[in-house]
Amino acid sequence: MTFGKREYFVALVLGIALLVGLGVKYLFSRPVEVAPAPPAVEREEKVKGAVLVHVAGEVSRPGVYELPAGSRVKDALEKAGLLPTADPHALNLAQVLVDGQKIVVPPKLTGGKEGEVNNPFAPRVPASSGGKVNLNTADETTLQTLPGIGPTLARRIIEYRAKNGPFTSVEDLAKVPGIGPRRLEQLREYVCAP
Repeated sequence: MTFGKREYFVALVLGIALLVGLGVKYLFSRPVEVAPAPPAVEREEKVKGAVLVHVAGEVSRPGVYELPAGSRVKDALEKAGLLPTADPHALNLAQVLVDGQKIVVPPKLTGGKEGEVNNPFAPRVPASSGGKVNLNTADETTLQTLPGIGPTLARRIIEYRAKNGPFTSVEDLAKVPGIGPRRLEQLREYVCAP
């Protein structure tokens, strides 16, 4: 018995069909591992019912706190604990917290009446050294009492002082990155550099 082209072709097609069938059977017969649902779903539900707030300033335990949604500023301050120097009346204690909010508790102003609400834009200058802050001895907290000086600029002033030595004049303050001529003029009456 001899095989012609037609028989070889049929045998080839049957062989390919057999191989494809065995391959499909092998793929579907393997056990399938089902991955558990990611825990992010649980965290998402938890976040919906809570807010994260950053409490800083005149508090005994500054940091990030997780509070139930609908909590107020007073709740965050209770968790962080107020220092005796804190002025909570400068804040709206009844304000509802928003996720990601930062609350900075300012210090009490000297010379003000008890319970008087502080103007957050008014310069808070310590009464020492004739009301002027010494650029060579002031720490970061003291520098932040100056108008227009926040934590970043206060750190830059201290870093500049550590790298370049003491300020010889108030004009040296203009060499600190972030302090230009306008800010220098604004600070001139509040600082000294003997």
